[in-house]
Amino acid sequence: MRGFARVSAAVPASGAADFEQNVSNTLTLWREAHDRGSALAVFPELGLCGYTIRDLLHDEHLLETSRQRLLQLARDGRSLAPLAIVGLPLRVGGALYNVAAVLHAGRVLAIIPKGYLPNYREFEETRWFRPGREVAEGSTVLLGQDEVPFGMDILLRAVNQPDLVIGIEICEDYWVQLPPSAFQAGAGATVIANLSASNFIVGKAEIRRTLACAAADRGKCAYLYVAAGPGESSTDLAFDADAVIVENGHILQQSQRFSRANQLVSADVDLEALQHDRMLTNSFWDCAREHRKPFREVTFTAPPRGHDLLREVVPHPYLPGDPYTLAQRTHEIFEIQLNALATRIAATGLDRLVLGVSGGLDSTHAALVAAAALDTLGQPRQNLLCVTMPGLGTSAATHSNATTLAQALGASFLDAAISEGTHLVLRAVHHPAAQGAADVQALLDRVRTHPELGDVTLENVQARFRTLVLMTLANWHGGLVVGTGDLSEKALGWSTYAGDHIAMYDVNAGVPKTLIQFVVRWVANERAAHWTGGDPQRLRETLFSILDTPISPELLPTDPQGAIAQLTESTLGPYELHDFYLYHFIRHGARPDRILDLAQIAFRGRYALTEHKKWLSAFYRRFFRNQFKRSCTADGPKVGAVALSPRGDWRMPSDGQVKSWLQAVEDYPATVRERI
Repeated sequence: MRGFARVSAAVPASGAADFEQNVSNTLTLWREAHDRGSALAVFPELGLCGYTIRDLLHDEHLLETSRQRLLQLARDGRSLAPLAIVGLPLRVGGALYNVAAVLHAGRVLAIIPKGYLPNYREFEETRWFRPGREVAEGSTVLLGQDEVPFGMDILLRAVNQPDLVIGIEICEDYWVQLPPSAFQAGAGATVIANLSASNFIVGKAEIRRTLACAAADRGKCAYLYVAAGPGESSTDLAFDADAVIVENGHILQQSQRFSRANQLVSADVDLEALQHDRMLTNSFWDCAREHRKPFREVTFTAPPRGHDLLREVVPHPYLPGDPYTLAQRTHEIFEIQLNALATRIAATGLDRLVLGVSGGLDSTHAALVAAAALDTLGQPRQNLLCVTMPGLGTSAATHSNATTLAQALGASFLDAAISEGTHLVLRAVHHPAAQGAADVQALLDRVRTHPELGDVTLENVQARFRTLVLMTLANWHGGLVVGTGDLSEKALGWSTYAGDHIAMYDVNAGVPKTLIQFVVRWVANERAAHWTGGDPQRLRETLFSILDTPISPELLPTDPQGAIAQLTESTLGPYELHDFYLYHFIRHGARPDRILDLAQIAFRGRYALTEHKKWLSAFYRRFFRNQFKRSCTADGPKVGAVALSPRGDWRMPSDGQVKSWLQAVEDYPATVRERI
């Protein structure tokens, strides 16, 4: 798939000074990387001879054999597509270096020496090697018949995939405070390969991952770390066959530690997303310019990308996969929201909160945040005024949930029906639905028998009337109107302008719809029972009832049996799709064709391509058309990587034209093969 590069970390079973086994296993894994379609295969430090051979490193036979086996390996792998990076000792003149050799198409393309040599605790590398930092820029070394670039000033770039730029460091290089990879990333490297031996002691694997994740996060790059596998000498050390592939701070794949078999760990790294992050992060380039170092580029041809994708594409990118992390994230989101609201309450000097509660998820979430904010400030829950405003489409179930929620929270409560006011406004403007309808019941009957009268005017007058009620109450009680609209609704413009679009503080503005229910469920399971205000058990039961309620604005009359007549996702499309589109559109700047590619993988078997094209087009139309609503939205806290505040993360003109994006969706081919 376009924009991705497949890379592999190889951990061969090895033996100290056992060239036959080491070269054979290296070639085996190199072939396996070829079969997987990898562009890169990284092997351990000094892997051709073994890391633990110690003073044999001064033996001329061992050094010459290492050199010859390197050339043999290059020849034997000449038909293999991946760039292979292997480790060996190499004498250059009278100095010995611990190096990484880059092999491709039957040749040694480059030699990169280890820059920093550990000589503490169990390490004694300065006994044998010279540091690569002393090699002059632009140096070469003769290998066979070729003058090969030699030094720490080398990057590898794929001529047919320009975003695939590889930097190399060796073991200790990434344990120092200014690792070579930092300068390589600043010079354009998007993938860093670390050839390591790294004996294992208790807790070291976690430290390795911390370093790799930090390097990948700061460098906006992918980081491949490979440690020595089984077969290294056990004289005084143990090795754990550790390998990990990290992208932008997140682990993609890792080896089975302590396995005694050959292992190849592969993943597709998202070069396009990495470059997008670099483009957005101006401080990355500021630092790169300030610490610029000259690098030579050695080019190679990467294998063509296949049609498959060797990485997980999660359908719900806002939701961590494991329960522990999900619980931790929901806790953090809730704390961000309640503390932000508490700060706003304290800053305004207002001691009352006014909140419209509908019995739906968003207003429930906002009510929970508001109650917790008052608790944090030591103010009584009665300072939260929950207002339910049943209208033309309010069902008995949601009205009951809204009422019970306020009571269970211990909040103040007001039931302010808006149907009469709605009828009055519609009559005043001579709306057809109100003509001949002497009262609310007549209005309801008229709309039920003439569904075309249930238009956007009838819907929006209710939303605006509710906002009028809330603002009036806020003035009366000296309070702050808390908004309930979430991030997904902000993206889609699913709010009535000057209606529910307006508030004095939007606590949910940074939380997507697919995450709201998890926060509410977390409060029900983890927090409600420990609250001292209200009725915790009744609150918990009410929250689960609300979680089971369909998402609806309830602006059109219910059917005669009282059932909800309006389901939001039937009109808008599935929120899980819109949240997926929003994440990749905003977070990664993804093109329409890439979003469709990823969506088909993430939702395989659940939505047809025609559905994705339909709803992605709807997403783009609504997103562009409704920027004017976001341009004047209320303050609200950012909680995640995707945010749409016009004062913070997202600024675009309200007159932007969506035609090009829609055309790209329309032109999206029906088959993967056509897209590659």
